[in-house]
Amino acid sequence: MKVLVFDLWGDYGHFRKFYTTSSPLTFSFPPPSTIAGILGAIFGADKEEYLKVFSPDKCKIALKIVKVIKKVRMGLNLINTKGNYWTPVLKITPKSTHEPRTQIRTEFLKDPYFRIYFIHEDEKILIKLSRLVKEHKSIYTVSLGLSELLADFKFIGIYDAEKILDGVAAEMNTPIVISNLTPDRFEIETGKKYFKEKMPIIMNPERIIEKYDDVIFESQGKTIKAQLNTYYRLENGENIAFF
Repeated sequence: MKVLVFDLWGDYGHFRKFYTTSSPLTFSFPPPSTIAGILGAIFGADKEEYLKVFSPDKCKIALKIVKVIKKVRMGLNLINTKGNYWTPVLKITPKSTHEPRTQIRTEFLKDPYFRIYFIHEDEKILIKLSRLVKEHKSIYTVSLGLSELLADFKFIGIYDAEKILDGVAAEMNTPIVISNLTPDRFEIETGKKYFKEKMPIIMNPERIIEKYDDVIFESQGKTIKAQLNTYYRLENGENIAFF
């Protein structure tokens, strides 16, 4: 099995948690469906296509946290476009009925840096995507959650991967979906910071979430020692678990 590996990073990122509205919070890393959108931008599959081209029944995605997760909060000025128009107003008067903007406190990832692992049942898609990443080309602009948060990427390699089913504890380089853990769970080690977030795992082409799951990760990018039902070992020695 061939696995495409590339790095993805930017100055800021925002992947809005589904249960936040007025003060948007961000996931600590992009959910699988968001990564599929990033792959679609590089590959050239638009927003109507990418969930079909990179659907969970055709491909698998994993992610490694490379740099320490940092979060900051900033105010965003949102323009009021009710009525399908916007009239700039420099000064709000008692007679004004259309305020020009609203400031929303929003959480962002600062200096996010991830490593993406990707396999696809269609070798042609894997080859085309690998070529584009290696040549540092993308059909659409790549961003980290919001169109203003531009991202960069770098080809790392294409590696052979071996599927492991023995259930023996291993040092995992990627976050772990709880449903993939054996009953013995994972080991808590000193010097590591563990977190858990409930994330959307599967989104269908109609943009309906079909599966949520808890994901365990180490916020500094260190490995997690765990016993999994299924994981993959790359030829470079990394152990990864797909979402």
